[in-house]
This record gives sequence, C-alpha cells and structure tokens, in this order.
Amino acid sequence: MSTPKSDSDITVVHLMRHGEVHNPEGILYGRLPDYHLSELGRQMADRVAEHLSARDITHVVASPLERAQETATPIAKAHGLDLDSDDRLIEAGNVFQGKTFGVGDGALKNPDNWKHLVNPFKPSWGEPYIEQVVRMMGALDAAKDAARGHEAVCVSHQLPIWIVRSFVEKRRLWHDPRKRQCTLASLTTFTYRGDKIVSVGYTEPAVDLVPAHLRAGAKPVKGKDKAFGA
Repeated sequence: MSTPKSDSDITVVHLMRHGEVHNPEGILYGRLPDYHLSELGRQMADRVAEHLSARDITHVVASPLERAQETATPIAKAHGLDLDSDDRLIEAGNVFQGKTFGVGDGALKNPDNWKHLVNPFKPSWGEPYIEQVVRMMGALDAAKDAARGHEAVCVSHQLPIWIVRSFVEKRRLWHDPRKRQCTLASLTTFTYRGDKIVSVGYTEPAVDLVPAHLRAGAKPVKGKDKAFGA
C-alpha cells in the first residue's frame, strides 16, 4: 500500500503573460529593450497581484525584458518578496523583430522576407519551438524547486508560454497564432506532485481590461483545468 502524498509534495507554478505594452507604432518588439507597460498594462499587473494576494506565493521571477519585470513587480511587492530574473523566460527570437509585420502591411509581399517563411513547423522565422520548450521547462523546474511545497509566479511572453503548455499537454508545437489561449495578464498554472506536472489550468483575472480586439480571435482549448495521471 502506497503512502499518501502530503501537501508538501504539491507545488504550484503560475506562468503569467505580461500586461499590455505601450507600442503606438505597432512594432513587433520581440526582445528589443525599452518597451514598457502602458497605463492599462499596469492596471492589469495590479489586478493579477490582487488576485494572487491570498495565495501562498514564495517566489516571483520574470523575463529580463522591461514589460515582464514591470508586470511581476506588484506581485512580488504584495508578498514582500524580491523579484528574480531568469533569461530562460524571455520572448522567442524572431527575425522580424523591430518591423511591422502582419496581414495587410505589405511584409508578406516583400521577396526579402520569403526565405524566412519556408518552414512553419520549425519555425524558419525565429527560435525553434523545441528550443523554447527546453528553456521554458528549465525555468518552470527552477521555479518549482525554489517554491517547493508552496507557489511561484513566472512572468513571460505569449509564444513561449503557449509552446510549453502545448508540449506538456502533448499537442503539436506548430499552430495558428490566432488560436493561442494566452491573453494579456493571463495565468497558465502548472501543478506539480513532487517533480511531476499533474495538471494544467488557465485563468484570466484581468480579462475585462483586455481590449476586445486582442481576445476576440482566441478559441479556448477544451477544458480550463487539464489533469494528468499521477
């Protein structure tokens, strides 16, 4: 007969996307410095800090980019914690960084860009999906170890969050970006029993603050909280 697991065996890691960024030019900012939260983004960060205020948070860490650091700051402050940085939580690399790139802006008609669009499965325009999985799983495991028996918050970016969730939930890594379930200031929550992830949940504490055009296209993945075999 196996021994029942105690609460100390359960660790929760909340992987949070940063809040809205001040970006009036519509630049694909990627890993560029000096992109900060907008006033609305700061409200989102404060909302999530309030949402998590009663949780047993003992570790807060963020991507080194300003928008992630600024999102994490009120959460760390609410729990009287220092804010750590982890380079593994950074945004995915992208060759179109610093440009406007989207449907209708002419970028797809530029022959100089075509060589970057040949392989959507890797993808050929940026950091390979599998490399994102490796570094993000490393960051999650480090946060789990730092908060063992308690809860941690890691602030990162939409694509790496979606990719690591897809990996854990055993979905293919290539996907339609319009169908990611990872809105601004959302929480993708990984529950560990010991060192094994046993469930993944998703919540949107600040969804009423998210502009409608930034959330209308997303189609939720079935199930708000997906459990795995213990």
